[in-house]
Amino acid sequence: MMTLSAFKWVPPFAQGQVRDLRVRWALEEAGLPYRSRLLEQGEQDTPEYRALQPFGQVPILDDEGLVIFESGAILLHIGERSETLLPADPAARIRAIQWVFAALNSVEPSLINLALIDIFYAKEEWAKLRRPGALAFAEKRLAGLSRSLGDKTWLDGERFTAGDLMMATVLRIPAHTELVTGDARLGPYLARCTARPAFQRALAAQLADFKQAA
Repeated sequence: MMTLSAFKWVPPFAQGQVRDLRVRWALEEAGLPYRSRLLEQGEQDTPEYRALQPFGQVPILDDEGLVIFESGAILLHIGERSETLLPADPAARIRAIQWVFAALNSVEPSLINLALIDIFYAKEEWAKLRRPGALAFAEKRLAGLSRSLGDKTWLDGERFTAGDLMMATVLRIPAHTELVTGDARLGPYLARCTARPAFQRALAAQLADFKQAA
C-alpha cells in the first residue's frame, strides 16, 4: 500500500489547502488505497526527512519503496495507473500533462503571491503597495484561463483529467477573494471539480487527520 506524508496539524486557515490534498484526490480518482504518515511539528526538518524531501515539505509518496516528492510529479506517477487522470490516447494524454504544468507554472505562482500578501503580510507597507500589481497579474492569468476554458465542461472538453485536478487545487488558493468564484466560467468549473466524490473523500480524509490531532 502507498504511504503519503502529511502534516499532523496546520493552522485552521491552511486546513483543506495543504498539498497532500492533491495526492489524496488523485489516489481517490484512481481507486488506489493509501495510508497517511502524519508528521509531528518539526519532523519535516530532521535529516531523515530532508534526505527524502530536500525542502522539508509535504507531500511525499512512498510507493512500495519508490519515494517521490513534489505534488506534480506524484500526480503524474499516479496518472500512469489511471486513465481517468491520464488518457491512453497520446494526444489527449499530453494535453492533460500540459494543463498540469500550466496550473503549477502559469497560474499558481500569481495566486500564491497574492495569498501571501493578503494573509501573511497584509499589515506591511510594502505589501499594501505591492498588492494592486499582484492582483492585476493574478487577474490577467485567470482571464487567460477563463477564455481557454470557454464553454467546455473540462479543460480538454468533456473529459476530466489530471490537468483539471491540479488546476482545481490551484484555483482554491484565493478562497479569501472572489477572483475565481466571481468569474462566470471559472466559478462553475471549480464547483464541478470539487463536487466530484473523489475530491469530497480526499478533503474529508485530510480534515479528519487534522481533527484527530486536535
